[in-house]
Amino acid sequence: MSQMNYTSDRIARVPSLALSRRAGFVAVAYALAVTMLGTTLPTPLYGLYRGRFGFSELMVTVVFAVYAAGVIAALLVAGRLSDVVGRRRVLLPGLVFSAASALAFLLAGSLAILLVARVLSGFSAGVFTGTATATLLDLAPPDRRARATLVATAANMTGLGLGPLLAGLLSEFAGAPLQLSFWVDLALLLPAAALVWAMPEPVRVAGPLRLRVQRLRVPSEVRAVFVPAALAVFAGFAVLGLFTAVIPSFLGQILGIDNRATVGLVVAAVFAASTVGQTLLTRLFGPAALVAGSGGLLVGMGMLALGLALALLPLVVVAGLIAGSGHGLSFRAGLAAVNGASEAAHRAEVASTFFVVAYVAISLPVVGVGVFASFAGLRAAGLVFAALVAALAAVVLVLDTCRKEHSQ
Repeated sequence: MSQMNYTSDRIARVPSLALSRRAGFVAVAYALAVTMLGTTLPTPLYGLYRGRFGFSELMVTVVFAVYAAGVIAALLVAGRLSDVVGRRRVLLPGLVFSAASALAFLLAGSLAILLVARVLSGFSAGVFTGTATATLLDLAPPDRRARATLVATAANMTGLGLGPLLAGLLSEFAGAPLQLSFWVDLALLLPAAALVWAMPEPVRVAGPLRLRVQRLRVPSEVRAVFVPAALAVFAGFAVLGLFTAVIPSFLGQILGIDNRATVGLVVAAVFAASTVGQTLLTRLFGPAALVAGSGGLLVGMGMLALGLALALLPLVVVAGLIAGSGHGLSFRAGLAAVNGASEAAHRAEVASTFFVVAYVAISLPVVGVGVFASFAGLRAAGLVFAALVAALAAVVLVLDTCRKEHSQ
């Protein structure tokens, strides 16, 4: 992320119709929320796609998981590109990928097109998220950069939560369930593109476009901090993947709930809880945030197992709220700990590795749930998943306790 001073000579000259820095800040936050909204729009619709194309529960998880492959590829190739070519030149292609994903969903006539749409969605998130966060920091005054980070977090998680809620409501009550949500998405992306085009460019172009793969590396002196943080973020993102990809099937097949608005609301609540964890609860728990987050994941998975076993929606919702809060706490605390333990020369490599762990976690475990469900049933797969995530969270608690005792 850019560490430039907040002075007028650092802002590249732009046309007279360009937005002010404050308006540009709002514009980028809006564009970030809209981009992330597009990545979760399909969540309540997977059941409809499954019925239309006749694929299995396993393939539902694969369609979801290829999104992470797009995110990881974009992170590795374009993670630091905006530092060289400018923020706008990276943000605009991110919006183009998002629009291309929406168009692919609108034209989807086969499973292959769905997979392409999800990969394009992953590209948009991978290209846009880090660059938008850096842009918000660039455009904020120096004394408000902490607030800019909170705005970036809130815009990201708000967009992720609004996606399933919007698609659930539109597909359930407004007709054209597999088209209308994506037309609305495109309508939201158009002003986002115009606003990003008009924003002040906070980075002076330093050279030509050169795509280089970001190296993944965790120096030995960082590993004692990195391992528990990475395990916690793995557990947290695995939970997000489960609620985004598989919980709609759980609600339909185990609880008998096929109302897509309800499905969207349940998933949105998890992201809202994560936002609360990242913003409010992190301050409350302070240095104990990673432990508290892991504890939340542990308790949340226990509640989820109970909800699945008893087929009770309130328990599943409470499980999502507790686990979502745990994800938010562990993610922000883990990232802060890893960044704090890394030297400036290696910080980008370590942060990239951390995010790759997160997006592997959001994809592979849910595919595992799909594989297990294909021969043992969805309920059994959910119970096994909950047990494994709870065990992983418990390992984090033990490792973090041992690390703190060793450092004393």
